[in-house]
Amino acid sequence: MIGILGGMGTQAGLDFCNKLAKLNRGKLDQQYPMFVLYNKSNTPKRPENLKKYYNVLKALLEGCKMLQKNKCKFIVMPCNTAHYWHEDIQKKIKIPLLSMPKEVYLYSKKKCKKNSTVGILCTEATLETKVYNNYFDKNFKLISPEKKLQKNSVNKAIKLVKMGKVKEAEIALRPAVKYLIKRKCKKIILGCTELPIAIFAYKSFRKAKESKLFIDPNLLLAEVCMKKYRKK
Repeated sequence: MIGILGGMGTQAGLDFCNKLAKLNRGKLDQQYPMFVLYNKSNTPKRPENLKKYYNVLKALLEGCKMLQKNKCKFIVMPCNTAHYWHEDIQKKIKIPLLSMPKEVYLYSKKKCKKNSTVGILCTEATLETKVYNNYFDKNFKLISPEKKLQKNSVNKAIKLVKMGKVKEAEIALRPAVKYLIKRKCKKIILGCTELPIAIFAYKSFRKAKESKLFIDPNLLLAEVCMKKYRKK
């Protein structure tokens, strides 16, 4: 059984579950994967609590231990910033906790040449904690929008998705995406689980989508998750 630690935010957790279902579309009900979603929405906000490291760690551990107790074979967290706590969580639980940034990196290594420019759209906390840089900096040039664009485009889009205003979020995100496209990024990581919801809900950036420019970490994690699940 798959353990999903959600609630960071709730929309992203549900999006992950939906992607698990879509990967198995057309099969019998009994052939869908068995999973437990723990929508732990009372987890302290990750960006605002980086300095209160152990407060967040405690909440994440509570969720993971509950999933472990319910006989899950492994756990996923559909939240990029939460992977700042990945190493310490893994030390405290007995089942594997898959790493979203690691899987995105391994995928990028297959698709991009060494030293390629890769763009990332994510929270300021994900940038600050270097959860992607720790993997990518050895082989790629990882770039993100400048500070003003981060605030007025990326941060705004994330907030709008959390509010359920997906169309407004997609419009808000356009300048940041265009910024990275102009810099000839080989791939653009949608490094906050709210962002694919905005990008793929509408028909904008059609050429970018057709060329598979965007990496959706939630979808990639779901695919890796299913491969591991089928090996049981």
